[in-house]
Amino acid sequence: MATASVSVALLAGCGGDSGDEGKPFEGQSADDIAAKAVEATRQAKSVHVKGDTRLEDGSTVTIDVSVDQEKNCQGTIGAGETRADVRHTDATLYLRGDEQYWRTALEQQPDAARKMAPKLQDKWVRMPANDASTAGVCDKQGFIAAMDEDESERRGMKRDSTTEVNGEEALKLTKDASGGEKLTLYVATEGEPYILKTTTEGGKNPGGVTFSEYGETVDPQQPPADETVDMKELAGEQQT
Repeated sequence: MATASVSVALLAGCGGDSGDEGKPFEGQSADDIAAKAVEATRQAKSVHVKGDTRLEDGSTVTIDVSVDQEKNCQGTIGAGETRADVRHTDATLYLRGDEQYWRTALEQQPDAARKMAPKLQDKWVRMPANDASTAGVCDKQGFIAAMDEDESERRGMKRDSTTEVNGEEALKLTKDASGGEKLTLYVATEGEPYILKTTTEGGKNPGGVTFSEYGETVDPQQPPADETVDMKELAGEQQT
């Protein structure tokens, strides 16, 4: 399943050591710009995150969600050819996928997959609070924290040219990483210095993610009771 762990690959590190006189961010080093971008993104009330990354086994993990500081979120997550709708509201995470999604998600439990997948398909499945496979899916701050896990990844980027990301002007910061990857961070030049996009080219986990719709309200609705099943209760029924 697409989980918070994908954020490490999607949100490649940022930082810098190269100063560059001239607009935008006149007189500021790449390191200073990146630090401000991470902090501005961390402080934003909400953001729409959309991206994908390729895993070492060749499969692709995707995420397309709007999420706020209170972990309200809605959108889709995916792995390979499977997709699931996701909602997090009132401290509860709901997923809605087809039968193949659940067969893939439960592939480590083939008996459970065979019995449960048909009952889960196209239903809003209420996930256990302690389910490791979905922990952090709707955690905005967790995504941002992934950027700062390794401080060495935050250093050594250089200022590049300005460009546009979804119609907004952005300054590119780039870095050639030790693993053969080229990392690029795009920072908004007007208003708050939000992160607008990150990409990783080459290496084991190429991919990219865009950030948009900062500050917009995220108001997911709780799914109707007749369209909802409880994963924990259903798993208990299968064991009896």
